Amino acid sequence: MKFTKMQGCGNDYVYVNCLREKVVNPSELAIAVSDRHFGIGSDGLILIKASDKADFMMDMYNADGSSSAMCGNGIRCVAKYVFDYGLIQEREITIETGAGIKHLFLTVEDGKVREVTVDMGQPITEPALVPVKGDEDRIIGKPIQVGEEEYKVTCVSMGNPHAVVFVEDTKKVQIEKVGPLFEHHEWFPKRTNTEFIHVIDRKNIDMRVWERGSGETLACGTGACASVYACILNGYTEDEVKVKLLGGELTVRYDRVKDSIFMTGPAITVFDGELL
Repeated sequence: MKFTKMQGCGNDYVYVNCLREKVVNPSELAIAVSDRHFGIGSDGLILIKASDKADFMMDMYNADGSSSAMCGNGIRCVAKYVFDYGLIQEREITIETGAGIKHLFLTVEDGKVREVTVDMGQPITEPALVPVKGDEDRIIGKPIQVGEEEYKVTCVSMGNPHAVVFVEDTKKVQIEKVGPLFEHHEWFPKRTNTEFIHVIDRKNIDMRVWERGSGETLACGTGACASVYACILNGYTEDEVKVKLLGGELTVRYDRVKDSIFMTGPAITVFDGELL
């Protein structure tokens, strides 16, 4: 089976072109290829498939084999793959995901995609749709007991659930300890991704993320979008923000007229290979 390893801000996945290859058990394959010692090494597996609703479909699996509806860094790399490998020539494309059809705008230099802007759609804050337990209309800065500590969380879905926590210093967060406690907390019936955010100023934030099913990753596109919207809800930032992640930087902009979030960032091919 031929594959391509790609990354966006260090959030790396193994990509398989299922227009040419056949994957029988994607969950098992995701676990195998993601292993950084005995496999290829990645945050998960992304399958590129045909769609009768959009130009292509993205089918995503986390490192633990669980499926996920959406990945902001992953979808940018799907766009790069289909353009760079000649599957499409247009610079505005659509990709079907578990969180709906996304529109992408490609920046091309020397015949290759350098960066991609994604219309990530409307941020969702209704607790039942995030999902998160709660009777409020929205959960903004609500105290939650996690382990021995109390945190204030703002909950947003970008096609997958996010719990955003504001901290004074992201480097001091014991993410390996607290991340799993958030992920499996009773508040979150489908588990959750957790973003730890330090607001630098009204145009810049620092972010670390614990992704459900993968652990700490170098970046999370949906998490960056959810975090910027959480910043806006709490009055901390303007509508366009630079998100500084361990693996790089994303630009996230909330369009109030469209009630939609746009994310811009890099997409990079690491290498091609063949799994025997």
